Amino acid sequence: MHITTYYDGIELHRKNRMIYGRFLEPHLVLSTCRLLGGLRRGLKYVFNHQSCEPAGHHCRQILRDPQQYQKMICEPHGLPPEQSAGMGTAANMHHAAFISRKFRDLEVIAVVTGGVETNAGRAGDPASVMETETGFERLTPTGKPPTPGTINIMLFINRPLTEAALTRTVITATEAKTAVLQELAVNSRYSDGPATGTGTDQIIVAAPDREGFRLSWAGKHGKLGELIGLAVKAAVKETLGKQNRLTPQGQCSARIHLERFGCSHESMQAGISAHLDTEQASLLAHNFSGINRDPLTVAAVAALAHLRDKFSWGILPQTCGNEIMAAAAAQLSCAISSRYDRMEDYRLVLGNNSGRPTTNEDFLQLCWQAFALGFSDKWPTPGAEKRDECS
Repeated sequence: MHITTYYDGIELHRKNRMIYGRFLEPHLVLSTCRLLGGLRRGLKYVFNHQSCEPAGHHCRQILRDPQQYQKMICEPHGLPPEQSAGMGTAANMHHAAFISRKFRDLEVIAVVTGGVETNAGRAGDPASVMETETGFERLTPTGKPPTPGTINIMLFINRPLTEAALTRTVITATEAKTAVLQELAVNSRYSDGPATGTGTDQIIVAAPDREGFRLSWAGKHGKLGELIGLAVKAAVKETLGKQNRLTPQGQCSARIHLERFGCSHESMQAGISAHLDTEQASLLAHNFSGINRDPLTVAAVAALAHLRDKFSWGILPQTCGNEIMAAAAAQLSCAISSRYDRMEDYRLVLGNNSGRPTTNEDFLQLCWQAFALGFSDKWPTPGAEKRDECS
């Protein structure tokens, strides 16, 4: 199916599990593709192919023989394997985003597919394999085995670029992708840090290859860089919303913000309940969703997680951990109870009980105590106020 044509230079088509672009004029192409990757002239097609299902089906031919795989997927679509550069993914091609951004006679088009639920990671996370002359050596359990999840970007620019500028587009596009993951609070699945991408992200960038003036800069200060950033950000957000139902509204969750520190729905509920009596714990179970997604509660949890990062990154000194985290945790208690008059009481209790939260488990325990303090004041057990007055 012919989707559309941009700047009389590239036709975009979708067929079966593939989206491909057919060049209507010569293009200079830079890509991370395994075959015909790097900087190339003379390519006729570029494509993004759904090579496997998200779970339960892995196309091992990709790893065994890339040339055989390329031939296998190109020929049924009428694409010459020797003139086509492509990417593979488990993402559904029907969830692709097509975004164009223009300024005067300059146009940037981003065609993006993506999925990050299981394979999101942070640069520097523990690796799972080491490449050698004989293949890939598995390093697990040092590194967690990768799972399906990839952000694939095809970027088309309607003006000729120098080779250096074409290379620079990859940096700008990658920064835009990472900015989206930051805005969506996507967690690494391999460490306790915010995700910067997935372990299998790929990119193809193409611009007309003709005589005459060529744009020489694709950084953020230039209009080309701005358009790349805007197009890629919009496309990544759209495709993740389609593929993973990952939206800003959906990420308004205390649990999601604590997930990378080792929190699950079950451990969060159990952790808070450990500081409540039986009746309050039952009430928590019936009201968990409302508390988890309450904006004031999410804001307080997000602030705690951010402070935890600041300590991990060395911006805040560990010697101030107790007083800083106790004050922030007290804000969480207030958000839940709506008793801001008790801020100082909460801070003193949390500061005395928690100690310095140096590990992720310590940090989560502080959060659970703060949740429980606020919840106890919001829904006190009958008779609790009289007992408090007598104590």
